[in-house]
Amino acid sequence: MPIVNIHERMIDAPVAQVSTLLDRLASADDMLWPRDRWPRMKFDRPLSVGAVGGHGPIHYAVESYQPGQRIQFRFTAPKGFLGCHRFEIEPIGAERSKLRHVIEMQTVGWARVTWQIVIRPLHNALLEDALDRAEFNCGKQPKQRNWSLWVKFLRCMMRR
Repeated sequence: MPIVNIHERMIDAPVAQVSTLLDRLASADDMLWPRDRWPRMKFDRPLSVGAVGGHGPIHYAVESYQPGQRIQFRFTAPKGFLGCHRFEIEPIGAERSKLRHVIEMQTVGWARVTWQIVIRPLHNALLEDALDRAEFNCGKQPKQRNWSLWVKFLRCMMRR
């Protein structure tokens, strides 16, 4: 099953400021990934092409990296996730940027079911938390967002 999943946020900050968030991803001073609420993004080395890692049960390798602009990851797990996901930054004028996360993949076998029922709702909540964090770290106060009951239930089940 083909999957395209896009999350994006307009951020009232210049690309230079937003790009520092992207370039610190998975580092000790990561200000994008919501590691206070979700499993940390970790790699076997600093962010660079070929770095291998992931978060929780989702694993991937850095396929391409243009500092300050774009980073693309190729899925290696779970089984049945065939494709990639990426973060990218687009300038919108001198003082505004668009931060976007895109998944483009095929799911096969049980991954079709787990994506729909488990991974997609958790992924959507995680990405909105990440975009909130990006806004906050660029000096803005994001609107208050609550997880759905389904996301809360899944997180509770995963802790057990």
